[in-house]
Amino acid sequence: MNTLELMIGAQRARDRVFSALAAPGFAAFGRGSRVLLPTRLSGAQHMSVGRGVLIGAGSWLIVPEQRLPGPNIVLHDRVRMNGTAISAVGLVEIGEAVGIARGCYISDHSHGFADPDRPIRDQPVDRVAPVRIERGAWLGQNVVVLPGVTIGRGSVIGANSVVRADIPPRSVAVGAPARVVRELS
Repeated sequence: MNTLELMIGAQRARDRVFSALAAPGFAAFGRGSRVLLPTRLSGAQHMSVGRGVLIGAGSWLIVPEQRLPGPNIVLHDRVRMNGTAISAVGLVEIGEAVGIARGCYISDHSHGFADPDRPIRDQPVDRVAPVRIERGAWLGQNVVVLPGVTIGRGSVIGANSVVRADIPPRSVAVGAPARVVRELS
């Protein structure tokens, strides 16, 4: 075994230990799920993680406040994400076997900006609407999913797309704003 293999093994062991120790802090945390460090978690008690989920390094999952009873972030079995940011005050639900590439942002709310005398970051959240990404969908790199969107089962969202309206099942959508360019058989 060379030094690199040894370091990778140590890193994997660290992530397994972290995941086991962090699991009780979640609303639910399924068997075989892993959180790879570094990852930022805020409000984990309002998050449900299914079995075999991989929350990749660089991810940020946050429940900044609760507008609806939780769990507010629901990751079903076998979800895979890497460097993903998810923010929920109501509900963001990611279906079974969804793949989310690096750099994606998913939120069920927006920042308010009605008061011109207050910085945007200090204004309350508004436009709260649930986000659902259904079973087997794939989000390419740097996809943004806005409040109130449902991405249908088995759909593919192309890299750098901004999804602000529902995407039907088994569709390919691209662009900003995302539009369906193909239906999958």
